[in-house]
Amino acid sequence: MANFDLNLITTFITLYETQSVTTTAQRLFVTQPSVSYALGKLREQFDDALFVRNRQGMQPTRLATQLYGGFKEASRCIDSAVGEARKFEPGHSQRQFRLALSDLGEMALLPRLMERLSSQAPNIELEVIPLEIDQVGTWLSDGHVDAAICSRKLGDSGVVSRVLMKERYVCLLDAAHPRIGETLNMQQFLAEPHVLVTRTSGHGMAEEALQRLGVERRIKLRLPHFSVLPRLIPGTDLLGILPSQIAESFCEMPLHSQLKTLELPFDVPAFEVSLHWHSRSTQSTALTWFLRQVQVALGGAGLA
Repeated sequence: MANFDLNLITTFITLYETQSVTTTAQRLFVTQPSVSYALGKLREQFDDALFVRNRQGMQPTRLATQLYGGFKEASRCIDSAVGEARKFEPGHSQRQFRLALSDLGEMALLPRLMERLSSQAPNIELEVIPLEIDQVGTWLSDGHVDAAICSRKLGDSGVVSRVLMKERYVCLLDAAHPRIGETLNMQQFLAEPHVLVTRTSGHGMAEEALQRLGVERRIKLRLPHFSVLPRLIPGTDLLGILPSQIAESFCEMPLHSQLKTLELPFDVPAFEVSLHWHSRSTQSTALTWFLRQVQVALGGAGLA
């Protein structure tokens, strides 16, 4: 059935419901020979007569009756999908959207976004895809995700971006660190053990700044995500680098040993967190709506 012509389904359904080749041709705005040709193709595909002519018209065989339910449901699904794509109604839509986010994005941004989406479109579904910074441009281009939020510029062809917020990096450490008080110099920074979150999350600017300075920090632990840091750092001498907003939220958590943030002892440029999507998305009412909701929920301006 790999080469099955889906157009035949419409002819099959109409012929089943009308039991007339003539009426089927009229409803589909085609000629009677075209309907007969389609019926011939259907019979060939299923090795069954499917419809037998008698005094009542074209009567379906048992196999045709079995096929009708599945074909009718498939037709309804296609009609529904096409109709929703043409006219998106947020209050009634059950459409799924896919958003690529880092674990930091999930913690800092997802609650606000879900609050907005739930109030505007209670029946839609949002699927969050773990961000892989080296893949996200391709994901947007091939439609694997509808949008992505990250702190890196994406130069892929057709990808459009809009700044949501500006951020900076700080150092996160135990509030009672045995050797570091209220300030942090480069000598202290390099002497202590560090936890490094890998660059697949899109946060590698501090590491690049250190490389430009020609220095290396002492890495004790490498992780793929930031989310474990508030459970990992308290009571240890570990240092971690992460964006200030989420670092401050970690400091407010009720932990067995409180955390604090300090300014980094070297220059790391402030960065922008942006929403990215493919330019073709603006051709879809649903995707344009979704992108607008993300920007409204997370503080960005509306789509230009």
